[in-house]
Amino acid sequence: MNYTLHQLMIFQKITETKSITKAAEELHLTQPAVSIQLKNLQDQFDIPLTEIVGRKLVVTDFGREIAAATEKIIEEVQGINYKTAAFKGLMSGKLKISVVSTGKYVMPYFLSNFLKDHPEVDLKLDVTNKARVLESLSANEVDFALVSILPEQLQVDGVELMPNQLYLVGNRDFLLEEKEYSERILEEITLIYREEGSGTRMSMEKFLNSKKVLIRKKIELTSNEAVKQAVLAGIGCSIMPLIGIKNEIKSGDLKIIPVKGFPINTQWNLIYLKRRKFSPVAKLYLDYLISNKGKLIERYFTWNL
Repeated sequence: MNYTLHQLMIFQKITETKSITKAAEELHLTQPAVSIQLKNLQDQFDIPLTEIVGRKLVVTDFGREIAAATEKIIEEVQGINYKTAAFKGLMSGKLKISVVSTGKYVMPYFLSNFLKDHPEVDLKLDVTNKARVLESLSANEVDFALVSILPEQLQVDGVELMPNQLYLVGNRDFLLEEKEYSERILEEITLIYREEGSGTRMSMEKFLNSKKVLIRKKIELTSNEAVKQAVLAGIGCSIMPLIGIKNEIKSGDLKIIPVKGFPINTQWNLIYLKRRKFSPVAKLYLDYLISNKGKLIERYFTWNL
């Protein structure tokens, strides 16, 4: 057996993404380069690691066994690197954070300076839906999770970061005929929803239920970006976090529709499991965040308050 660490790392990424194309994108390699390395690894085994079923890449049972062993090998190698950095007096390790989709507009600004100050720290930032974020947190797969609604089913502590403001928005062609509409306007328009379980949708439905608003026509889409593009195209209106549409508001491509009771206010929180034992890197980041969040909000998010 002459497989290399490079081949194993590529194979691990393929098993994570279930796609050679996506693995290549995340590893910043070309698709042919990833395919060649997968073939070179496969040539050393008599049992298939992957199969093509239809047009999809499927990892075989044997491949999953190799992937599990690969993960342990890579962790050991990273451990060596971290110990080497520690002996040089550098803080090192992996910081793992899971973020709800709209949180991608927030979290990088609370990480940038920390990562510059600690270049030996590796960051794994997973941007996904709320259900997967809470699943990762519950399974202890991540150090922190960024959410706008605190979970009821988990015992967590956290750091309040900043307000999350939601507004009703339409595209540039929406005619604003009143200075402030009643919530009944929501019964007259096509309203675009996020998917079930989304924090934005939960806040939106809580408001609609409290006002006894009956939505007559709605569309459901599965990401904040998809909702934004649909609103831009004039398919309908939506209730959206300001933080994800500020550029479109400034350019005039989207309009805030003034409605009584808006904005809907929630709170961005970086949460972690109670009684979690932090790694040195996670503890350092938590201390950094508590000490610097005010300055970071003032620098990057004053427009949102």
